[in-house]
Amino acid sequence: MKKIMILLISFMMSLMTAACGTADDQQAAGTSSQETQNESVDNVTETEIVEQEEETMQESNNNKVQIQIGETTLTATLEDNDAANALKDLILEEPLTIEFSQYGGFEQVGSIGTSLPRKDVQTTTSAGDIVLYSGNQMVMFYGSNSWAYTRLGKIDDLSNSELDELLGNGNVTATFTLAE
Repeated sequence: MKKIMILLISFMMSLMTAACGTADDQQAAGTSSQETQNESVDNVTETEIVEQEEETMQESNNNKVQIQIGETTLTATLEDNDAANALKDLILEEPLTIEFSQYGGFEQVGSIGTSLPRKDVQTTTSAGDIVLYSGNQMVMFYGSNSWAYTRLGKIDDLSNSELDELLGNGNVTATFTLAE
């Protein structure tokens, strides 16, 4: 009886080993299969990343405007809201030139010439902010104020002192165009 049990156990073990292969064979096969899967995932991921970066660049370019004040050209990033989209549509038709008046020692205010959609919220602004006031006035800040505004955008890459120098020395005329 003992012999039969030993033979049966030996037979079963040889079947299991033959069916499954060695642990090294299994690991090698698994690694090869895993490497192939990883490579295809890496290729898809790299392609998707490139496409997402291109979309982001296009979206960010679509939300950029240039502002010409005298000899200085600024770039601003528009908000993603109805008012900023309406402003973008206006600029798309033709460049928008606004005569701004210095007000309060911290902002320039000018009439847009039409009303844009408003969604005013209590806001504390900072230098570089561009907001809609009363639906038809654009305000560019070189200082700070707290009031109910609809955000339109923000001037890119200028320090507070550069904004103060550009906007804080009397009235300005600014022309808005879509950035390329």
